[in-house]
Amino acid sequence: MVAPVFEEFDPVSDCDCPGCVHWRRVGPYPLAGRFGGHPAARRALVVAAAASAAVGAGQPAMALTASHASHAPHRPGVPADGGSDTPQGGESDTPQGGRAPLHGPRGKPAGPVSPADAPATTRTDIINRAKTWIAAKVPYSMEDYWSDGYRQDCSGYVSMAWGLPGNEWTGSLGEYGVKIAKDALQPGDILLFHNPDNPEKGSHVVIFGGWTDYTHTYYTAYEQTPPHARRQSTPYAYWSNSDRYVPYRYKGVTESAAGAQPASTTKAVPYPGAEFFGPGANNDYVTQLGRMLIARGAGSYYTKGPSPVWTESDRRATQAFQQAQGWTGTAADGLPGPVTWDLLTTGKGKNIPAAAGGTAKTPAATGTAGLPASHGVPGYPGRNLFRPGAENEYVTQLGQRLVEKGFGSVYATYATRPGPRWGEADRRAVEAFQRSQGWRGGAADGYPGPETWRRLFS
Repeated sequence: MVAPVFEEFDPVSDCDCPGCVHWRRVGPYPLAGRFGGHPAARRALVVAAAASAAVGAGQPAMALTASHASHAPHRPGVPADGGSDTPQGGESDTPQGGRAPLHGPRGKPAGPVSPADAPATTRTDIINRAKTWIAAKVPYSMEDYWSDGYRQDCSGYVSMAWGLPGNEWTGSLGEYGVKIAKDALQPGDILLFHNPDNPEKGSHVVIFGGWTDYTHTYYTAYEQTPPHARRQSTPYAYWSNSDRYVPYRYKGVTESAAGAQPASTTKAVPYPGAEFFGPGANNDYVTQLGRMLIARGAGSYYTKGPSPVWTESDRRATQAFQQAQGWTGTAADGLPGPVTWDLLTTGKGKNIPAAAGGTAKTPAATGTAGLPASHGVPGYPGRNLFRPGAENEYVTQLGQRLVEKGFGSVYATYATRPGPRWGEADRRAVEAFQRSQGWRGGAADGYPGPETWRRLFS
């Protein structure tokens, strides 16, 4: 068999598309103008194979053209959702562009700029710029640049919204911001996940647009992800790798600008009236009440989570909050009046004590005394406390017990340890335990139900 012959040639060099401009600038080979055709291919390989002696017949010549992407360096990827509007927490290997100057008709190459000299902007401007890509449904791409000069991936999107002089990536965006706490998040801040050990698995960044509920478990996220830029309600901190996202605030943001929303300022929501609560009530205010009560420590009273139908769980949770304020008798009857409602909606008053909520001690240490019994299982607080965005002592309790049971390697794989915030490591550890019981399918989904809890803590 005769060995194939390879002939390498370069395309013309006068194309001004962003990809060709980029590779003329950074590529290891000069672009000669010896051959025609659009230079979307960096190099073309023509493979000609001679006739095989064993077969006795000639093989047709094969032409392979390498695209821009085939020469892209190894760079971090973004979580994808398979093109739907409801992400399932999966990840893709879609690479993300690295640091680069601006491209496009209105773009200008950016010189070295210190993060300390980041251009000033306001929160309103950040969100308004983010909305322009949402309205235009800018398609995701790590190679293409939008008409404003910014690369069409997640970090290019944040670079555009922040008004940075060039295209940054998840490994450099943090230099333009400062780390903040979850409670300090305001519109225009970002949630950044960069995995330096394996950046192609999960690195992503989204823009925080504001909380969507009283429990601060969901927020409006502006992000650039396949298939195009979008805005949607998202569990805190994200659908996957939730415990690894870090909040950042842009150094150049003007805090006093219009649009800034101080986290400490909470306006009271008008009390709807006593007729909206109590036996037979079925409305959105009941759901809202349940969410606020859970945020104040009443999660153990709910087995399925808040719903618009008034139940005994709502009454007991309301009563526990009223008693936490030191009220007794008819003042703590479990029916929310104007004062109860005002304290809940403004975040004032005292939270429900840990002992009342059953979070002070673990079943493993104290048995079943003094702990809630959901579904007839002592200590089990209910499914709603184990989901994306959940943050409570039961999650820590669960993780510590999983480690004791020999499932700590899952946490080591994710380079984390059991804590109060529910994350993918917790779900995988629970799933591993469930599979060890011989369960499969929906019975091993990684979310602890009453039987999982009973077997773990029995």
